[in-house]
Order: sequence, then structure tokens, then C-alpha cells
Amino acid sequence: MDAAPPPASPAGLSAYVAVSQLLGLTLLATTGAWLGRFRGGVAWSSPLQFNAHPLCMVLGMVFLQGDALLVYRVFRHEAKRSTKALHALLHGLALLIALVGIIAVFESHRAKGIPDMYSLHSWCGMAAFVLYLLQWVLGCGFFLFPGASFSLRARYKPQHIFFGVTLFILSITSCLLGITEMLLFKISDSYSHFVPEGILANTLGVLLVAFGLVVGYVLTREEWKRPPLAEELALSMDFKTLTEGESPGGGGQ
Repeated sequence: MDAAPPPASPAGLSAYVAVSQLLGLTLLATTGAWLGRFRGGVAWSSPLQFNAHPLCMVLGMVFLQGDALLVYRVFRHEAKRSTKALHALLHGLALLIALVGIIAVFESHRAKGIPDMYSLHSWCGMAAFVLYLLQWVLGCGFFLFPGASFSLRARYKPQHIFFGVTLFILSITSCLLGITEMLLFKISDSYSHFVPEGILANTLGVLLVAFGLVVGYVLTREEWKRPPLAEELALSMDFKTLTEGESPGGGGQ
């Protein structure tokens, strides 16, 4: 007998995920258009090295981080282990790309004699990156690799979820601060006159907010959470029994 097909996704979930991806790709294209049309493009060993910073941060700390958060909503019927691995892989890739962006801005500042870490944007951005790295390391330690007990994982999971969403919000906020700072540095004299660069950069900011809102909406819909598969429930009970010495019925040893 053929196996039953997996249940369909909840109504509306696929549409919201599709909208999030459309917004994400649009904000990446808008970032590229801004840097290419008005800031001269991106090149590493040149005065244009700084431009790698906004591109990498939008790609890593916003788009890929948002997609990593959506993994448990999109892959609802795949093996939990595979979903965890993809979740961790996307976050790791986001961190790697963000690190390239951070290196770019520090090297660019050093070459031009510009001081580092004095603005609100730099403080929020560095805090977001460091805490994001810590969140990823702890997440891998608690959930991806064996070692943590069932009860320890259960106690840490709410904090992991809360800080995951919080860091996503902080990342978007840092990008908005960075866009404003860059505009005030580059076109402060003409920004108030609705020049094309200002309009395009403001549009990028609106897209960042829209992407964050759509991703946040998907994450907070209770009925769209990934349901545990039957075999996962059995494995969780076995894992609890092995790590804490409890019987499947829940009685303590």
C-alpha cells in the first residue's frame, strides 16, 4: 500500500512565505541598485570596499537570517534532524557573510582614517552580530549536537526562540540606522529635496520593515507552527528516558 501523502500546508502559509521571499529578493535588488547606481558599485581592494558592508549585512543579517527563521514553518513534514541542520546552516552562512561585511567596513575605515565604533549604528550592529554568533553557538550546542539533557533543552528553548526573533528585529533596526547614517554622510545637503538616491534608499528601508513584518507574522501564527511527527514524539520520549532516567509513562526512577 502506498504511503499517505503529507498533509497540506495551512491555509495562507504558502502565500505569506512567497510574499516574504519576493520582498527579500526585492530588497537585495534595491540594495544592489543603490550601491551600483549612486555609490559606484562594490569592489574589495579599492575605495569602494565600504560598499560591501551594506550589501553583506542586508544579505546575511536580514534576508538569510529571516529565511533561517522560516525553516520550521516551510519544512513542516521533513525529518526534524534535517530541518535543524538547514536552520543552523542558514544561520551560519548569514554569520559568515556578515563577518565579511564587518571586515569590509573596518578595513575601509582604516584606509581612510575614519574612527570606528562611535555611532549608534555601529553599537547596535556589533551587538546584533556578537549576540547572533552567541545564539548560533548555543543553539548548535543545545539542539544540533548530542549532550544536552531533555529538560535542559526544554528550559532553554523559549529563550532561544525569543532571542532569535529579538536579534532579527535588532538586525533590521541596525540596517535602518545604517541607511540613515550613510545618507546623512553622503547627501546631507540634498537629502531633504527628495533626490533620487534618497528616495531609493528610503524605499530600501521600507522594504526592510515590510520583510521583517511578514516574517514576524508567519512566526507568530500559532497554527502555522511545525507539528511534531509521530516518530519524533517517540524519539523525544526515548531521549528523555535515556538522559533523565524517566520511564515513558513519566514516572521518575
